[in-house]
Amino acid sequence: MIKSVYIHVPFCKSICSYCDFCKLFYDKKFVSVYLDALEKEINDFYLGEEVDTIYVGGGTPSALSPEELDRFFQIIKVIKRATHCEFTFECNPEDIDDILLSKLSHYGVNRISMGVESFNKDNLKFLKRVADFDDIKKKMDLIKYYGINNINLDLMYALKGETLEVLKGDVKLFLKLKPEHISTYSLIIENHTMINNDNVSYISEDLDAKMYDYICKKLKRKGYIHYEVSNFAVSGYKSRHNLCYWNNEEYYGFGLGASGYVNGFRYDNIKSLTEYEKGNFHHNESLLSQKEVMEYELMLGLRKLEGISLEEFYDKYGVNMQDVFPIKPLIREKELIYKNGRVFINPDKIYVMNEILLKLI
Repeated sequence: MIKSVYIHVPFCKSICSYCDFCKLFYDKKFVSVYLDALEKEINDFYLGEEVDTIYVGGGTPSALSPEELDRFFQIIKVIKRATHCEFTFECNPEDIDDILLSKLSHYGVNRISMGVESFNKDNLKFLKRVADFDDIKKKMDLIKYYGINNINLDLMYALKGETLEVLKGDVKLFLKLKPEHISTYSLIIENHTMINNDNVSYISEDLDAKMYDYICKKLKRKGYIHYEVSNFAVSGYKSRHNLCYWNNEEYYGFGLGASGYVNGFRYDNIKSLTEYEKGNFHHNESLLSQKEVMEYELMLGLRKLEGISLEEFYDKYGVNMQDVFPIKPLIREKELIYKNGRVFINPDKIYVMNEILLKLI
């Protein structure tokens, strides 16, 4: 049963230096074309299930005008929502005002994700973003005034020229804002981004690791649950939508450049608006073998700090996980830990989890 939906809105008023997501500069005529095509895709592929989570990401969904938002929400009205559906909408802080929030609240959005990234002026200049602590505080108060009491803030670190002291300053300000959820991202230099074109280099691995360790320890001391490699939440506010991915559950992906996993097929949507408008929605589509599905289960499940239940794995696939993957040698090497029927990455080794996954698959 498919219980989650991701919807991509690719339009942005400005382009961030690090962004590799499918994106287009905002243009009213293109938005109209896009929404028509999005409506067709949803009507063609949505099978009518009641869903537990909807996540609207981008791009910058909050870049849409009030009229475009009305049209967008009318299109996705066809998607049946469970009573306690987690409905997330990504916003740029500068877009947040009474008009936007009244719309989001009216249409049932109950979770806001804001790309703050940093409060440091040098970091913001590097990222080509804008953020001011007092302004973000006012925006968060306004969000809660409209009854939306679940806020995620994105924090980026390991940026060009960043020191541990600069990161500590950012973390202190993020904690002062008391968001329900914090997502953290170490800089990745992707192809086709401004920073890649500018030949930006990574900071040292040692400093990157120290920054990650500081974030983990500081947030945990302040009461945040470290439930996934990059994600922290106060009790009761884990991202149910993201847990769908990490639990290897199926989900719809609608919109330009979106990905989905439906009825055993993983697919990627086209990134060309011209082709998308013609109804050529899916770019890649493949039916996974059971071995591939189990590999995804392992790669995604081990991102969770609690790891994977051996019993649940057996119930899903009819085989013991340790008979398919070299679990036991890595337990002996203390890279994996087995406890209370679950296998998880040693907390001291999370920073090098990709190397551990390569040994498993």
